[in-house]
Amino acid sequence: MSFNNSNVQPVYFGIGRRKTSVAKVTLIPGTGSLIVNHKPGALYLHYNSQYINTSKAPLTALGLENSYDIYVNTHGGGLRGQADAIKLGVARALCYISTENRSQLKSEGFLVRDARAKERKNTACEKLEKRLNIQNVNFLFGFNLILCLKIQSIQNTIQMLRFIVMVNLL
Repeated sequence: MSFNNSNVQPVYFGIGRRKTSVAKVTLIPGTGSLIVNHKPGALYLHYNSQYINTSKAPLTALGLENSYDIYVNTHGGGLRGQADAIKLGVARALCYISTENRSQLKSEGFLVRDARAKERKNTACEKLEKRLNIQNVNFLFGFNLILCLKIQSIQNTIQMLRFIVMVNLL
């Protein structure tokens, strides 16, 4: 059984991530079409030109927008995060094509993963609003002093009391 190598096209892979989105990108020499999760890219990205241009930005920067077809399998997050994940995946795949591409993509910032993500919920501050409530304290001098129940503000409160006592004694 013989294997014919003449019909085999090179395939380049790259994985991009952004927030909770993950995009597995495959670049194949072709006409420049974008297929995301077995749908046309424009349809999947809701015909939003910003998302489409973001996804194809590395190819545009190198002048290869009509040279490669982009096939993407993506999941997680929203469309914005997925578009940025596709951009990083395409840039990483282009680095496998030629080492010359890496320097140009790196200088334009396409190979940098944006590590910003949603911060986890802090369970220690469950009743934060109750802790930070304001309380009126009635003093002997017949005026109300507003104190914040934060521990850090004790010194500020003491300084305020000293000032008020000085003013009332004058």
